[in-house]
Amino acid sequence: MVAPAVPELTEEVLHECIDARTETLPALRELGPPDLVQLTKQAPRNPVKQIGVYHHVTGVDASSSASLAAYINTLTYTETNQSPTKIVEGLYCCYNAFSRLDMRVHVTIPGSVESYCIDERGDKRVTSDELWLETYLCSVLRAYSYGDDGSGDTIRKVMGVRRFNPITSTDTEHKFLQAAEQLFFRGWQLGSDAVVQVPNNVSNHLTVGLLRYFHTTGRFTSGINLFEKLRTKNVEVSSLLAKVLFMGNEEVQAVRVLHESVKASPMDYVMLDTQAEFLKKKAHNPNNPELKEDRLRMALGCADRSTIAAPSEFSTWARLAEVYVAMEDWENALITLNSCPMFTYQDKDAPILPEPREVYLPTLPETRLDEIDSEPESKYSEQVHPTLLSLRGAQYKGTFKHAYSILTEMTAKIGWDQLLKIRSNVFVMEEEYRSEKQPHVGQAEAATKRNASTDGLRGSPSPRPNGEEHTDEEKSTNGEPAGPSLTAENGLNTSEAENSVEKPSHTVTLEDVKGGGEDADATEEQLSRFNNKRLCERWLDSLFMVLYEDLRIYTIWRTEMAQYQAQSVQYKKSAEEWEILGSLAARLHHQDEAVEAYRRCLAIRFSPKALTGLLADFEKHKNTRETIASVVRLITWQYRWYSEFSPELLLAIRTLIEDEGAVKIQSLVQATGLPQNVVDLTQHYAAICAAFRSSGTEG
Repeated sequence: MVAPAVPELTEEVLHECIDARTETLPALRELGPPDLVQLTKQAPRNPVKQIGVYHHVTGVDASSSASLAAYINTLTYTETNQSPTKIVEGLYCCYNAFSRLDMRVHVTIPGSVESYCIDERGDKRVTSDELWLETYLCSVLRAYSYGDDGSGDTIRKVMGVRRFNPITSTDTEHKFLQAAEQLFFRGWQLGSDAVVQVPNNVSNHLTVGLLRYFHTTGRFTSGINLFEKLRTKNVEVSSLLAKVLFMGNEEVQAVRVLHESVKASPMDYVMLDTQAEFLKKKAHNPNNPELKEDRLRMALGCADRSTIAAPSEFSTWARLAEVYVAMEDWENALITLNSCPMFTYQDKDAPILPEPREVYLPTLPETRLDEIDSEPESKYSEQVHPTLLSLRGAQYKGTFKHAYSILTEMTAKIGWDQLLKIRSNVFVMEEEYRSEKQPHVGQAEAATKRNASTDGLRGSPSPRPNGEEHTDEEKSTNGEPAGPSLTAENGLNTSEAENSVEKPSHTVTLEDVKGGGEDADATEEQLSRFNNKRLCERWLDSLFMVLYEDLRIYTIWRTEMAQYQAQSVQYKKSAEEWEILGSLAARLHHQDEAVEAYRRCLAIRFSPKALTGLLADFEKHKNTRETIASVVRLITWQYRWYSEFSPELLLAIRTLIEDEGAVKIQSLVQATGLPQNVVDLTQHYAAICAAFRSSGTEG
């Protein structure tokens, strides 16, 4: 299998990328940035003149200085189209998130290999076998955490990253799991995902990486064996064991494990949450409605108890809200959502380096495919309407993204108008609060002027996605969005579009009550009149406004399309606009419309994001030929940008092989009619499935 090309970013000053990395070490909070490889080159005829080039990499074996030195050695044999130079030095930097050290291997060519580590103060320290074990485990977790899902979003975040699969055989798997077992109970030191407030033994980056590995590769037996051993040391690990058993369809055994463990540790919130998740899933589409009710009632009991066990964790409250949505108890779902503790999103550690003097991004002949090669040029010339670019719903991450998904699911099930009615029943609305504050204003008069559905935005500040404040400059004086409307471009009647989706009124937040300027006695008296209602959190109030904007743009788009089709006129958008509209429809749980938008995008130019959206739909409907055609193209695009490993694409290939068999899949891949060099790239993933003896690879 040919290795991905080697990108080169040229330094303005020799070794400046190393100095910049050293300076940012104290600020790292997660697993650390991708590994950094810096090379010193010189021209054969002018040894005095040296230049520094660098690139990033994940998935290289970091278990010893020798394996990292070997990687640098492979680069000396890589041909490039750059001016003839030779590598005389190389430095490999790999972050150890356990001990918060940057492990470094300095190679002189020809000559010696020196390994050392740099601490947060920039001081040099001696390496040890224990430090290399920690570094190796971190490197594998980074490879999975920083792997792209196929859409290219992760690839575009950091320029020039080569991504390799760190585990390609049962031998390397054994090495990984052995390291994970040794360091398992130190995993909390690595931190956790943005939806976890306090990392613990079973909720941290290590456990997330392990579960993702087992889910991707299907090596459930290895996971069961690992967690069975660890469970003897700590009963908390039972929740992880149960999750792997559920993945491997060993549901009866998983339920037994949870039952025994909850008796031993009745207030373990992760185990209670795992039970609630399983029961909710089993209640999804049963033939017996009574059985569905019973399962949801049991799920409710587990979810409710988990919020008592961990009241400061977002995941427990979110699960409880999801159970209420499944039970169609909309008021309690909204109250529970309002109770969720929200955390500021902490993104993955990314390299902060000076601007390179030159950027060289080579393309291997093996990745040549006309539709993919034409993507950058086509994308550069596209224009996107400002209103589509300003949709804040697409920017949510972490807890805010999850909460928004629950809110959109409720909207998809009961409709926007009904959601607004439930909102006004649950929360104190601004109109009610003002009428109580100002009794001299006739309530009848106020009611005729405003109601919970049609009251306009009044420009009160609302947080940006992930809790960052925005200024009122984003609103015009009357509270309308400052950006131009889609209606101005495409001629849709503005009043018709606005009437189709009613504006939500503001609720009263705790900040409004505290900052109202009334004396305390009066405030208590006013609030007592609303003792059956809640004060809405500011972030949730903001989510409603963002949801309104998403629904407004979606409604305009669908209305315009219907009008154009009625007049037999072609409805035109740029590829990126179709991509944004597809993402908008998917966000609002309108899957058919999302698929339609993604198809229109791909008809104009190649888009990994649109194709990934279609791939999910193809997999859902078991459309094997379309799935294979999509996967082959996505693998080629990833390889074009130096990534030979994507956990999601490996999972897609493994699922196809399990469903149809390796021989049939290989035949269908050849039948796509794509160039042989492109088809061969897919064999790398199929070979991994064969090495792991996945179901369907026999014979």
